[in-house]
Amino acid sequence: MQRPSASELTYAQPRLFINGQWLDGGARGSADVINPATGQVLAQLPHATQADLDAALAAAQRAFCGWRTVAPLERARILRAAATLLRERADTIAHGMTLEQGKPLREARLELLASADTFDWYAEEGRRNYGRVVPGRHLHQRITVLHEPVGVCAAFTPWNFPAITPARKIAGALAAGCTLIIKPAEETPATGLALVRALHDAGLPAGVLNAVFGVPGEVSSYLLDSPIVAKFSFTGSTAVGKLLAQQAARGLKRATMELGGHAPAIVCADAEVERAADLLTAGKFRNAGQVCIAPTRFYVHEQVYDAFVHAFVERARRLTPGNGLLDGSSMGPLANPRRLQAMRTLIDDALRHGARLQCGGQAMDGPGYFWQPTVLTDVPEEARAMNEEPFGPLALINRVHSVDEAIERANRLPYGLAAYAFTHDSATRMQLARGLQTGMLGINSLHVSMPEAPFGGVKESGWGSECGIEGLQAYCDIKLISED
Repeated sequence: MQRPSASELTYAQPRLFINGQWLDGGARGSADVINPATGQVLAQLPHATQADLDAALAAAQRAFCGWRTVAPLERARILRAAATLLRERADTIAHGMTLEQGKPLREARLELLASADTFDWYAEEGRRNYGRVVPGRHLHQRITVLHEPVGVCAAFTPWNFPAITPARKIAGALAAGCTLIIKPAEETPATGLALVRALHDAGLPAGVLNAVFGVPGEVSSYLLDSPIVAKFSFTGSTAVGKLLAQQAARGLKRATMELGGHAPAIVCADAEVERAADLLTAGKFRNAGQVCIAPTRFYVHEQVYDAFVHAFVERARRLTPGNGLLDGSSMGPLANPRRLQAMRTLIDDALRHGARLQCGGQAMDGPGYFWQPTVLTDVPEEARAMNEEPFGPLALINRVHSVDEAIERANRLPYGLAAYAFTHDSATRMQLARGLQTGMLGINSLHVSMPEAPFGGVKESGWGSECGIEGLQAYCDIKLISED
């Protein structure tokens, strides 16, 4: 594959996309898009007006009448063609993602390729959105169950994964026959728009997919208040998710929400310490810890505690925070100055409660929003960091005496998005699988996100799942037909 030229590796000016048309800022309000590695302004992001939102709603409503009747084979063709375009444009899109989000270029490219895989998977699964035939109560009765698209949908996505999160929502909605208005994160608009452009270039009919930006609360409130929107999907904090759910409940709108997490990682007495440290360090500090499923609360059996802490801290110290476009950088910046302050507050509070600082603990000098990879041990459960998702490069390691204790402490919080455990004992695996209150569990693995499997949480970490057959059916209504 030919690599893009230097002239192609510039930051694309973000625009709105409504009814198949790209709209510039014009007289619209706008906001800065900031490079978190340098603090420099990349572009001006146009904010949609109320008239723009009305136009997007009307376009999606009109397009739904036609898109719902398009054969699944044709929907699949468009999604697959878009996936091919994303792979062809991977270097250019990944460069833009690193500029606006900060993650190392390799991570950005892998995320973009995973988004293409998501389009491909939904393209095929949309062709298998089967209903079923139910045996009738007598010879002449025929009972069938159909899966039909729910209608016009709205989607709101965060800045930490600006490709894969929109991809899940877009591909699920379109494969089911729904139309969609998506609001990618204002901090990272170019990546989401690159997905939209790929679908447009692949032949997606006008109005089926629309992209808008603005003040998040104002845009989401306006769309959810519209009787045109039948369902919404949101990825973000639990607090915001609760507000959106309350608003949507007034119209009995369907919802899929992936909310906050505070993932526990249990290292049992029989774990392979070095391998566990390798995987957990990579998982914790990926995207500077700004990952909803990142392992954060580590519960390590006392028999391997000292060895694990030594191995984990040693690996954390090897990481090199820096501009994601530079070859030597292994961890990018935090998203904004607010995240730096949040890290400072949580770490100081933990230290006041008696936690021990093993490495890191400080912001880094120079431009950008960089924080040192930080490890705290002996962190009391009363510390804020043990109860609030740090969403940064902060690992909290505590000693436990048994698997039962680890499970009890892991389940203590109202979150239940992801959890991890390391053991080779079959009975312990079953104990963990049955005992941990979580939507996703990785045992000797951190690989819990893939297109073919459901991605979602329990308790206050979400409603429903994306990806897998569950993610497709979330965009469907169920219709029973009984015939005599």
